[in-house]
Amino acid sequence: MGKLEGKIAVVTGGNSGIGLAAAKRFVAEGAHVYITGRRQDELEKAVAEIGSAVTPVQGDVTRQEDLDRLIETVRAGHGRIDVLFANAGLAQLEPLGQITEASFDLTFGVNVKGVVFTVQKALPLMQAGASVILTGSTTGSMGTPAFSVYSATKAAVRNLVRSWALDLKGTGIRVNVLSPGATSTPGLHGVAAAVGDNVLYDALIEQTPAGRIAEPADVANVALFLASDESAVMTGSEVFADGGLAQV
Repeated sequence: MGKLEGKIAVVTGGNSGIGLAAAKRFVAEGAHVYITGRRQDELEKAVAEIGSAVTPVQGDVTRQEDLDRLIETVRAGHGRIDVLFANAGLAQLEPLGQITEASFDLTFGVNVKGVVFTVQKALPLMQAGASVILTGSTTGSMGTPAFSVYSATKAAVRNLVRSWALDLKGTGIRVNVLSPGATSTPGLHGVAAAVGDNVLYDALIEQTPAGRIAEPADVANVALFLASDESAVMTGSEVFADGGLAQV
């Protein structure tokens, strides 16, 4: 029997990167997974890759109507959420002095506002034993040049988890943050292309005690732990899957 046998999971940003890897892992462990993404063509590719026990719901986490449609789709299909992985996020490389209002609003809109309302709207479908996982980042606990706005959103995510663990006290619903380090995702590839692939990758590998950039499947394994009953005693915690990047 899988670690998530019979459970219903929702993964936002489940069309690529860590979200897709987590959706695949959850399905392999017995869950039915609802995945979201902004681009329908990418969602269709993800569904084909996952293969079974997956329901795609196109939408943008910054749009309340899209989140409402997601929750209503889950309600109609299964009536509950056992695992919520609020993973959708984005990053833009902008040093102080070049930060634009549009990029600030977009980054906070997706990474903070989107997380807040994804979780809030999902709560009525959750009950004791359910697990909420937010995607953080090593950048939320360390300085990162040209990444201050993104880093600030991830610091906000860390505090949301601390506060929500208190808000959810007595409900049996737990909430934790999973903070990856450098991970081979489309997001990292996009940032690397802006500064020169080898420059960024070489620097990240040099700074990481594990000596390599993680694969999305590495992080998905940790997400599985937080989703499963194996982490039943954990709430309000931050789990780093960063190869030691922010630890030493």
